[in-house]
Amino acid sequence: MNATNDLTFTWTSWTVLIAVVAVLVTICVSLVACRRTQWRRSTVILESIRLFIVIAAAVLLGGPEWVQQFRPDDKPVVVVLWDDSGSMQTQDVLTQDVAPDSENETTGGTDASLADKTEATTRATTRREAIAKLTQSATWASLSNRADVRIQSFSEASAAQAASEQIKAISNKAGQAPEHREAGTDLSSPLSDLARTSDHLLGVVLASDGDWNQGEAPVQAASRLRSIGVPVFAFPVGSNTRLPDVELLSFDVPTFAIAGKRVRIPLTIESSLPRDQVATITMKSTDNKEVTKEIRIAAMGRTNEAIDWLPTELGDVTLTLNVPKHGEEIRGDNNQMSAPISIRQEKLKVLVIESIPRWEYRYLRNALSRDPGVEVSCLLFHPGLDKRGGGNADYIRDFPQTKEELARYDVIFLGDVGLEDGQLTLEQCAWIKGLVGQQASGLVFLPGLLGRQFSLLETELSDLIPVVLDEAQPEGWGSRTAQHFELTELGRRSLLTKLADTADENLEVWGNLPGFQWYAPVISAKPGTETLCVHQEVSNELGRLPLLVTRTYGAGKVLFMGTDGAWRWRKGVEDLYHYRFWGQVVRWMAYQRNMAQGESMRLYYSPEQPQVRQTITMNANVMESSGEPLSGGDVTLSVLPPSGRVKTIRFESLGEEWGAFSGRFTPEEPGEHRVTLFCKQTGVSLETGIVVQGVALEQIGKPARPDVLEEIARVTRGQVLTMDRVEEVVQMLTLMPDPPPSVRRVAIWSHPAVAGLFVLLLALFWVGRKGVGLI
Repeated sequence: MNATNDLTFTWTSWTVLIAVVAVLVTICVSLVACRRTQWRRSTVILESIRLFIVIAAAVLLGGPEWVQQFRPDDKPVVVVLWDDSGSMQTQDVLTQDVAPDSENETTGGTDASLADKTEATTRATTRREAIAKLTQSATWASLSNRADVRIQSFSEASAAQAASEQIKAISNKAGQAPEHREAGTDLSSPLSDLARTSDHLLGVVLASDGDWNQGEAPVQAASRLRSIGVPVFAFPVGSNTRLPDVELLSFDVPTFAIAGKRVRIPLTIESSLPRDQVATITMKSTDNKEVTKEIRIAAMGRTNEAIDWLPTELGDVTLTLNVPKHGEEIRGDNNQMSAPISIRQEKLKVLVIESIPRWEYRYLRNALSRDPGVEVSCLLFHPGLDKRGGGNADYIRDFPQTKEELARYDVIFLGDVGLEDGQLTLEQCAWIKGLVGQQASGLVFLPGLLGRQFSLLETELSDLIPVVLDEAQPEGWGSRTAQHFELTELGRRSLLTKLADTADENLEVWGNLPGFQWYAPVISAKPGTETLCVHQEVSNELGRLPLLVTRTYGAGKVLFMGTDGAWRWRKGVEDLYHYRFWGQVVRWMAYQRNMAQGESMRLYYSPEQPQVRQTITMNANVMESSGEPLSGGDVTLSVLPPSGRVKTIRFESLGEEWGAFSGRFTPEEPGEHRVTLFCKQTGVSLETGIVVQGVALEQIGKPARPDVLEEIARVTRGQVLTMDRVEEVVQMLTLMPDPPPSVRRVAIWSHPAVAGLFVLLLALFWVGRKGVGLI
């Protein structure tokens, strides 16, 4: 490293004039003072100090700076950065291969005739193969005399490894286990590293498809290179349009299913093909059973479909869905997904509370009691009975006496009941609210003609009611003629209102259902609710009156049925629609509560089909060995992702009286995550699996992003080139001047040492004058 030193000034005509005048005036004043004291020694010393101070100040008016220039002894550096990430394996670069004509080969023609008789064939190569020339040392051989050429690759592996090492170092200091970081391409870090570490950088050659998905924006690194005068010559590679592909995006298999109950499994397919296609998708289970369905895959868009499956045997099963590969597809590795599902024997516990045995109650009780997967308990507050109870085992005499007894129920139906004597109490209403919010049970409101549910507005259940009621009309509205439901847009997509296999058939069924002759005095649905059905004709200033409304409250679900005429759906079809509807309601409400459960633990989470990088809320209910809710326990959840990096989550207590705990975690990789819930106080654990869907950040087949490289080149004052212009880059780099030397400037006029010297001289001058008696 060669270093040169120099002292520079920035004089102007005004600063020169001021400096000269100040020095001349000071000289005159000093001469007069010395002559007046007859050149006394002390006076001469003081005036010399004064003159030195003025001369130094005059010099500083010129802005003196000490400039050091450092020039490297070795040659400047040219860095060739090429992308080695997974997306570079995309085969979308068209190249032409020139092959000799077969006829010419057999006849042994001359070289001239051979050149005339060639055939050009076009083939698709990978992006990595397309930039292979830039990664070879021979390409830059002619530049070796001018600069030191360094060829470096960057990829998601190197970026992830560097990040992992950094995270590991931080975690070791904190005494924590290192977290997994998903692999992705960081286009900014390699450029930033060059700007920070290379002192004699002449230029950068960057070959990439521009597909970055981690780190800061590459333009920020480009700004750093521009500040030091280093241009970037960019070689974009790859097609900026998507390859012909059919991708299976999601396969939403539920956590569990019931043996003998048909399961509807939604799926999503994305196609970039230019035309619609009809395909037969196949779903296979590990017990070698197969289900097929013919679907139409929309061109250049997403197709949402569902496939039905009837599980028959108990146990854990893995389902694999396959979409056949189209002839125009470049890749077929994204046409298949697998997910586990547990097949169980169902036994849901339902509590139905009613005041009088109206028709709606009678047929609801029959529907639930005849359902083999439901165990129903009925509590009838009949005012004409001496004591509660009924004619069969479905009836109970009293409301559950403890929270532990109430916590056994998955769903509660509240009919036309309230706070009247011999019915519900304020404490029981608070228990029901806690059961829904803390233990993920379901609650169905079934108001009636007596309007007794209006008294619930004075209880804690008021927060759960999903509609605003008209208190001026507690008995509701009746009609001599039949009124009808109308499905909303949400209702057409909901599984609750699915009474037929297809959407068109379902609309037809709802349109032909027997009507109702009474409906509740509903004004509107509350914010945050979902309205599935409205009145076909009656409306107010807020729109059609909502009659079937759902909402989520805490961990549980709530449904409001605004009529008591669902029992009429049996007309002409018996139990077909009536039983199906209430069976779907019960299972929808109880599903989350029964995701994973043991004798004293229950674990459920939301969303049910989580995606990569989506936060999952985990909820748990923990009971002591006596059956009472655990109060303030130490509950943890261990998560084992496919990578094997275990992560432990400490749960927080949400409600000590219900043994409710909650925690969160964000999965960083797709696949099955094994989770284990453990309570230190009880020593009990519960293990289950969560399937996280999604794809890795780095993918094959995504369109290239040449605009990213164009912006980098523009910011650094470089150029964007194609692969046939490699020699031009070599020539431009050869003719580029050396990078300017690094310069270190020391501003003497504003240096703290100079200011300190001035203070010292002024103090010495002042003390000297006082010492000789001039002050």
